[in-house]
Amino acid sequence: MSAVSGSTFDYIRVTYGEPHAARTRQLLAAHPELRALAGPTPTSAAWTIGLVITQCSLALLVGHRSWMLWVPCAYVIGATIDHALWALIHDCSHNLMFRSRTANRLIAIVGNVPLVFPAAMSFCKYHLLHHRHMGDLELDAGIPGPTESRVIGRSGVAKAIWVAGTALVQGVIRPRRLTRVRLLDGWTAINIVFQLAAVALLVRWAGMAPLEYLIASSVFAIGLHPLGARWIQEHFALVPGQETYSYYGPLNKVSFNVGYHNEHHDLLTVPWSRLPEVRRIAPEFYEGFHAYTSWTALLVRFVRDRDITLRSYIIRPPTRSEVEPRPSSTASGTEQPVVQHHRRTEQRDDRSPGASTG
Repeated sequence: MSAVSGSTFDYIRVTYGEPHAARTRQLLAAHPELRALAGPTPTSAAWTIGLVITQCSLALLVGHRSWMLWVPCAYVIGATIDHALWALIHDCSHNLMFRSRTANRLIAIVGNVPLVFPAAMSFCKYHLLHHRHMGDLELDAGIPGPTESRVIGRSGVAKAIWVAGTALVQGVIRPRRLTRVRLLDGWTAINIVFQLAAVALLVRWAGMAPLEYLIASSVFAIGLHPLGARWIQEHFALVPGQETYSYYGPLNKVSFNVGYHNEHHDLLTVPWSRLPEVRRIAPEFYEGFHAYTSWTALLVRFVRDRDITLRSYIIRPPTRSEVEPRPSSTASGTEQPVVQHHRRTEQRDDRSPGASTG
């Protein structure tokens, strides 16, 4: 393993590869029974539809009332529902609701409806690239870019504004930075058209008030909210030598276990409902890692600690490849963006039970 270089003024630059491929092989060698945890969970689709109906019903119920009622409702209830929907859309990106790629994409688009902004399909695309090119500034949309990092700096106020504007950062700023990835493709276009139609029908039938509630819920869900701290938890390198972090606190119960992030990166085809089993079966692989038990405490620390900046992130040299957004299916059905290599062919690693990288 190569030496780590960097300081609080720069990213943490490394030359070794991402750690999860090797950990997957070690996990499966030590605990082959983990393979039995892999596979889709169709009941997640029922959860998705149920949460969509619940959120839309709440919008109609409280949207026309005083902002003193609907804003707190959006922050406490609406944001929780939207965050849960993002966790379910995440499982769709790995084809963990149905075996059919098309069925997973369609249910993700349905789950996108209360989120207002048409982002499910672009999330799926960029998320798969995050797994395959973790730490690559040119292909990993999870990394704060140099410009946004420089603008935000060390200021607690600026960092709080950055967290509050996560929807803008992830929806507009990051895709513009990743110029090697084509933003618009067929599924993204379908997502946009369907979402625009759904929003237009809502406004025509019920007016703007319910939409205002839905927009607030969507922004709160991934913004300045305890649930929004998940974006800090997952990969901000706050412990030397560790790149991915899990959260084992109580909010996993309303977030479909999305906090089990180390486990997810290690075994990509294990759905949310069985991720805690990974840690239970192979505790020796996770006991040595730093993990969080409070998203709220992490959010406060991130804002207040001037030594934590947007460059508190591990990055590695970029992959010399041309990325196309068209998906290709692996043996397990786990979809990946197609990567056409110019200089070398990457070795395909066994990243999950019975599957290749996702």
